[in-house]
Amino acid sequence: MKFLERFTLVIYSLIILILSIILSLLIFNWMKYSTFTDMLKALITGAVSSKIALGVCVVFILLSIKCIFFDEKSKEVIKEAQGIMLKNENGKLMISKETIENMVKNTVIGFENIKQCNTKIEVNEENLLKITLFLEVTENVIIKELANNLQLKIKEEVKKISDLDVQEVNVKIMNLE
Repeated sequence: MKFLERFTLVIYSLIILILSIILSLLIFNWMKYSTFTDMLKALITGAVSSKIALGVCVVFILLSIKCIFFDEKSKEVIKEAQGIMLKNENGKLMISKETIENMVKNTVIGFENIKQCNTKIEVNEENLLKITLFLEVTENVIIKELANNLQLKIKEEVKKISDLDVQEVNVKIMNLE
C-alpha cells in the first residue's frame, strides 16, 4: 500500500474512532448533548475551522469513492489470475497460468523418479516466468542431476511451445519415497 493511502487510512480510522467515542459518550449520558452541539457549532461557524472541516470532508468523500469503486488489489488479483498477455501486429494472445502449469507438468511427466509434482507460476512486469516445482521423488534418485535436467528441459519446452522466457526454475524436494 502506498504511503499516502496508509496515512489517509490512519487519519480516517482516527476520525471514525473519535466519532464512535463521542457517540458512545452521548448514548450513555456521560457527555451532555449541549456540549457536543456547542463544539460542532464552533467547528462549523468558525471562519477558518469551517473551511478546514469542509476540505477534510471533501478529501474523505473522494477517498471513500476511490476505495469503493477503484480497488487496486482486486485488479492485481484479476491480472495475476489471468496470465500473460502477448501482443503483436495481428492481435493479442492470452496464455493463462494454468496453461503454463500444464506445460510444466507435461514436461515433468517425462522424467522417471518423480512421484508427484505441484507448480507455482509467477510472472514479472517483463513477462518473464519464475517457476517453482514442489516434487515428491523416489528413493534412488540423484537430486542435483534431476533438478538440473528439469530446469533445462522446462526452460526449453516453455520457450518452444509458448515463446515465453523462463527467468528461473526453482525445484523444491518436498518428500523422498
